[in-house]
Amino acid sequence: MAASPSFFILTCFFFVLLFTLSPLPVSATDHIVGANRGWNPGINYTLWANNHTFYVGDFISFRYQKNQYNVFEVNQTGYDNCTLDSAVGNWTSGKDFILLNKTMRYYFICGNGQCLNGMKVSVLVHPLPPPPTSSSQHNHSTSKSDAPMVLEYLGLRSIMLSFIFVLFGFVLV
Repeated sequence: MAASPSFFILTCFFFVLLFTLSPLPVSATDHIVGANRGWNPGINYTLWANNHTFYVGDFISFRYQKNQYNVFEVNQTGYDNCTLDSAVGNWTSGKDFILLNKTMRYYFICGNGQCLNGMKVSVLVHPLPPPPTSSSQHNHSTSKSDAPMVLEYLGLRSIMLSFIFVLFGFVLV
């Protein structure tokens, strides 16, 4: 049994649409504090943080017993002295996702006294790295990026193909 014309047209339309879409942006990383050990006393969070690179747009998440611990964002003095006087944020859900939206050092502590038992972490957030350079960008005769021209070309082709479908009366049903 042969495929129906509408199936063929729908398939063509799908491929045209697929090739004209631009790539999705790079997604953020979710850094789970303490990894599988979570947010608990007796863990070296400085060592954990030193093994991660944090970028603007990443998340830091804390997993802990909801009624037992909490998370406060403080300044360096609050971090060093385990005090809440400078708290700028407070989370208590047990699964806290915190957006790292600025290039700066962030300080987090547990506010129920466990900070003195090591429940504190400091992370340095870096600006996003520049996109990788391609070999064509080293050629002085080419434009800064050929991607917009390619996308314009593919977009123009899809518009032309859609026009031809309409011109010849093809209907996607």
